[in-house]
Amino acid sequence: MNVVKIKVQEAAQFIKNKINTIPSIGLILGSGLGSLADEIENARIIDYTDIPYFPESTVEGHEGRLVIGELEGKIVVAMQGRFHYYEGYTLEEVTFPVRVMKAIGVNTLIVTNAAGGLRKDLGPGSLMLITDHINIMIPNPLIGPNDPEFGVRFPDMSEAYSKELISLARQVAKEQNIEVTTGVYAPISGPTYSTKAELRMLIQLGADAVGMSTAPEVIVANHGGMKVLGISCITDSANPDIMHPPNHEEIVKVANATRPKFIQLVKEIIQRY
Repeated sequence: MNVVKIKVQEAAQFIKNKINTIPSIGLILGSGLGSLADEIENARIIDYTDIPYFPESTVEGHEGRLVIGELEGKIVVAMQGRFHYYEGYTLEEVTFPVRVMKAIGVNTLIVTNAAGGLRKDLGPGSLMLITDHINIMIPNPLIGPNDPEFGVRFPDMSEAYSKELISLARQVAKEQNIEVTTGVYAPISGPTYSTKAELRMLIQLGADAVGMSTAPEVIVANHGGMKVLGISCITDSANPDIMHPPNHEEIVKVANATRPKFIQLVKEIIQRY
């Protein structure tokens, strides 16, 4: 049997033994956004270090635990902190939790991140619904042997981000008077921030925001047949004409300040979905 499959099954069974409900919605909460998991009721909290084969989260602003319980009438599983390629993990390790989520029953994934805005109108505190991504700086996590139980050899990515969920999110935002925009996300490997020449290249390619995560998880979620909604919290301007040198502390600070409207938006989406 495929080694990855064995690891996924063991991790999934460990989690199932800890809970008595089956989550249908998964949440991956990026830098500064993990407090949404504090809203989950009747929560079962499991540290990543306790779950077989889970990596450890090493980045400030990432709690490193799984929270499973009820949110707005739905059973959810939330990752308070994710894993990144730049931490030295393989993409198999980075995306391992998505495989495990699928194995315990999740069929919809809401993935969030902190990102730099490449458009001049995307200033700190903006919320961007991801309509697509340009994955040119991080290898594809599906490279290698394919297990048909995980998904097909050549998965379609023409609608990697669910139009249905984007439409719902836009409607919810309008009703809640929360300003959102839409755009294309471009991941870089990190941990360095992009040069100005690289940022100009991404703009020319059609990217609206840049970050260091998300695309690998979204690829694996699509491979497993999950519906995906992506939301970027714009924490700084990455437009080379107006930017100032970014730093992680400022990014987390802006993400923290944006939390109330972010939490309001996501909770209402979950309630209505």
